[in-house]
Amino acid sequence: MTPEPRAKSADGLPPYEEKMTPDNTPQAINRLIRIVAALRSPRGCPWDRDQTPASLRRFLLEEAYEVLEALDQEDITNIRLELGDLLLQIVLLSRMFEESGLFGLSDVANGIADKLVLRHPHVFQGTDIGDRDDLDRQWDRIKAAEKEGGKRKGVLAGIPRRLPALLRAQKVTERAARVGFDWPDRHGVEEKIAEEVAEFLEACGNRSPVGIENEFGDLLFSLVNLARFLDISAEDALRKTIGRFQRRFEFIEENLREKGKTIEESSLDEMNLFWERAKQSIP
Repeated sequence: MTPEPRAKSADGLPPYEEKMTPDNTPQAINRLIRIVAALRSPRGCPWDRDQTPASLRRFLLEEAYEVLEALDQEDITNIRLELGDLLLQIVLLSRMFEESGLFGLSDVANGIADKLVLRHPHVFQGTDIGDRDDLDRQWDRIKAAEKEGGKRKGVLAGIPRRLPALLRAQKVTERAARVGFDWPDRHGVEEKIAEEVAEFLEACGNRSPVGIENEFGDLLFSLVNLARFLDISAEDALRKTIGRFQRRFEFIEENLREKGKTIEESSLDEMNLFWERAKQSIP
């Protein structure tokens, strides 16, 4: 069935389906751009003038993780603030490249806008699409066409090596699965995990450091595959578990302090007692 043609807005794109409240977003963005330009000017802030794309790398990464932490905490005020800090890094980087005559923030915004329109023909061109698998295949075809003739080739090409290991592992397995290199269902992954556990324990028994490390890596990789089958982000799951552990451990320390003891002065039995209480109060 041929889809109905969509109405177009003034910029040639389909109008938003939902009613949006008018705001001052363009003015706010322009204000931020002018402030950053002033900070980078000869009469601006020495610290901001001294920054380079290389020096901002760690700040960009830190701000991205602080956004994730705010999202985990579901703290709306902090989410807004941390998104602002992350946006500042993008505006700063864009300003630096603009000063070099390479590109500016408008080029960044238009570039991603063009990419979104190109990669969503089912939204902006009215083409038909089936299920989620069809959508993923369409996405891969479009991305492959974009890179045709470029340096990035191969199914696994282009996945950043600096990604956290769990996130990178999940992206690698997702790419491989899309071309059919995958188990037919999650039961195959579960059997693989059992196999990897046995091999890891055998390596531990052999006391081979290299073997232990290799088998431990294989076990983690298999668990990431299972997370993918269950539609779970392995990176998010581990980060949330770490957060729970930290909050529960802090609960132990706080309760021991109320008893006039430090964590170092306490026995394992005492710590375990408060740990069980922490599990009940901190899910």
